[in-house]
Amino acid sequence: MEDDNIKEENNRKNNFIKSIINEDIQKGKNSGKVITRFPPEPNGFLHIGHAKSICLNFGVAQEFKGKCNLRFDDTNPAKEDQKYIDSIISDVKWLGFDWGEKIYYASDYFENLYDFALELIKKDKAYVCSLTGEEMRQYRGTLTEPGKESPDRNRSIDENLDLFERMRNGEFTDGAYVLRAKIDMASPNINMRDPVIYRIKKMSHPRTKDKWCIYPMYDFTHGLSDSLEGITHSLCTLEFQDHRPLYDWLLDEVTAPCHPQQIEFARMNLNYTVMSKRKLQKLVENNHVDGWDDPRLPTIAGIRRRGYTPEAMRNFCNIIGVSKKESRIDVGMLENCLRDDLNERAPRVMAVLKPLKVTIENWQEQENSNSSDKNSVKEEKSFIEELDAQNHPQKPEMGTRKIIFSKTLFIEQDDFMENAPKKFFRLAPGREVRLRYGYFITCKHVIKDKDGNVVELICTYDPATRGGDSPDGRKVKGTLHWVSSEGSVPATVNLYDRLFMAEDPEAETDDFTKNLNPESLVRLEGCRVEKYLADAAPEKAYQFERLGYFCADSRESSKEHLVFNRTVTLRDTWAKVSQQ
Repeated sequence: MEDDNIKEENNRKNNFIKSIINEDIQKGKNSGKVITRFPPEPNGFLHIGHAKSICLNFGVAQEFKGKCNLRFDDTNPAKEDQKYIDSIISDVKWLGFDWGEKIYYASDYFENLYDFALELIKKDKAYVCSLTGEEMRQYRGTLTEPGKESPDRNRSIDENLDLFERMRNGEFTDGAYVLRAKIDMASPNINMRDPVIYRIKKMSHPRTKDKWCIYPMYDFTHGLSDSLEGITHSLCTLEFQDHRPLYDWLLDEVTAPCHPQQIEFARMNLNYTVMSKRKLQKLVENNHVDGWDDPRLPTIAGIRRRGYTPEAMRNFCNIIGVSKKESRIDVGMLENCLRDDLNERAPRVMAVLKPLKVTIENWQEQENSNSSDKNSVKEEKSFIEELDAQNHPQKPEMGTRKIIFSKTLFIEQDDFMENAPKKFFRLAPGREVRLRYGYFITCKHVIKDKDGNVVELICTYDPATRGGDSPDGRKVKGTLHWVSSEGSVPATVNLYDRLFMAEDPEAETDDFTKNLNPESLVRLEGCRVEKYLADAAPEKAYQFERLGYFCADSRESSKEHLVFNRTVTLRDTWAKVSQQ
């Protein structure tokens, strides 16, 4: 616990954003208030890079007893959809954060933003331009050469006001005109070379419907929306660093309610994955994965379906912290955070992924007949015995469950070897092993099919070893997990692994999909799991003893057909692979 407190204190000291905010509070800036925001564009699904931003913005607000707004920057109706809004709301809630009673939308400010644009025109700080997109690119210049002024740059204020109003009234076609800020075409920062701040787009908006046919650009909207909401600290990733001069210029040139401070931090980059929305979309559209919630994707929807917990995600974001320097983080850190969390909270159960039938030949039988007729045929039914199993060996408060032992059992195929080497401590002919919570069993005979494959083991059990202990002190080196035929149900198990084989999938190739891992999904049919799991809640993780952590699939699993996804292995197997 002391080490955890030291780690938390170090994280706080090393978080430069918190240092800035703390200094602002001490100086009395913003009257000591801290108001942040998480401002996603509703044009796609969030990924774990967004989770870092969510945890940062909401976490900072919580720590300094402030407020964090959830605001949708919905300025482009061509790419936005209600399904994205719904998924983002769900993801933020899942991570455990609360934005209060109100959700904010940039579209709520369209009238205010229009008035700000009019103010710029009246100050001769904006003009209506008729250059095409291609002409504008040619006029923009390069990183080493200044841009060239538009022929429309010196329109009169009255003409600009007239054209802008007619743009709003729908008199012109898409692309006929744009409104540009009048800043400096020779600026070394290309973002300051008269950027477009409004464009014509005759499309219905999800929220404002057909009220508008001109829409503000993101760079124009973002800072002014921050100001209208009284944001004190606008936290952005480093890609917006070159946009900060424009952010500040706009706030200085209009009568904005306040001037928030933009602070940039490095975005999250993970190895063995891609975080670009464009690349993720390519994986989805080209059917490399099964939709945006595929458990192999770094989308929040995907990791939720895979069984990740919000606690593990928040802890991971806290551990990696924030910095100004871009770096690639080992995905193994995320998996270790998940293992640590699930080790504490996941109930233990038994499942057999590749079943091998075991028949206990000395197990007692019971007669069963529903007729008193002397000539009726008596059926023999396997006697079953209920055993107690712990739901968590280190947490007695999680209770116990009943598991069934009977004549017919299933163990893993890999737990038997006919010609076993000396250091193989599992089941082999003539060898005795312990069954978890059950009995000692000894393999007597091996049954094979016509192709020589082992299909059944004939074993005996020692009745004196109930519960897995021997009264005579006899020791066995192997303990196997198992299920019985009567105490288990069939299931399908998806063994998910890392989506890419290369640590940096985008390096040294013109097509990142060439680095896809062909074994990122192995689907196993005919598995057996404890009946206890028949009612498993979707996304709730369980530890399949000796196998890893698994959860019921939220999309495919049902009582009629159980489907489980591997959340994470018990150990970092990729660490060994990378060393080979």
